Amino acid sequence: MPPRTRHGWIETIAPEQATGLLAKLYKAALDRAGKVYNVIRIQSLRPEVLRISTQLYREVMFGERSPLTRAQREMLATAVSRQNACEY
Repeated sequence: MPPRTRHGWIETIAPEQATGLLAKLYKAALDRAGKVYNVIRIQSLRPEVLRISTQLYREVMFGERSPLTRAQREMLATAVSRQNACEY
């Protein structure tokens, strides 16, 4: 298992220590956003769960079966994050 680091009290695997599926998921995050955000890193000990949660996020935010527009979904996500005092 790769070395772990801590973000607050949560153990994570740093991008430069990632291997296998986690390395692939981190690379995809870097390609999308230019960095690996902590919301991704906190799931690093369970790469399969990270893969599934990323799929769920992409379906909710980008899926074509929703009656909401992309802008409406983004506004809802922003409002919920603001209400929860969450930077994401």
